Amino acid sequence: MRPTIMLQELERVAEELSVKVTYETLTATVGHGGLCRVKDEYRVIIDKRASAQERAMTLAQSLAALDTDGVRMHARVRELIDYYARREQQRAARARPATASPS
Repeated sequence: MRPTIMLQELERVAEELSVKVTYETLTATVGHGGLCRVKDEYRVIIDKRASAQERAMTLAQSLAALDTDGVRMHARVRELIDYYARREQQRAARARPATASPS
């Protein structure tokens, strides 16, 4: 799937989830953007200078943090969101301190 088509589908999914997507000029230290919460509403801010592929990756990664189970979407879009959700779960599992085993 072309990055521009993927991005359009991800934007549609975000809209269905009531997530506002905006494109703004971001500093290099922020990266390509991400998910935030503003006044009890989710918002994804993406660097407007990013390529369509970078925009799609940023949006998919952001949507992976939300419950998308009830949202209909193209299978390739679902795969991308699920990939980022699994990646985040793995990262969180590695970050958890190991618990001591009982002696």
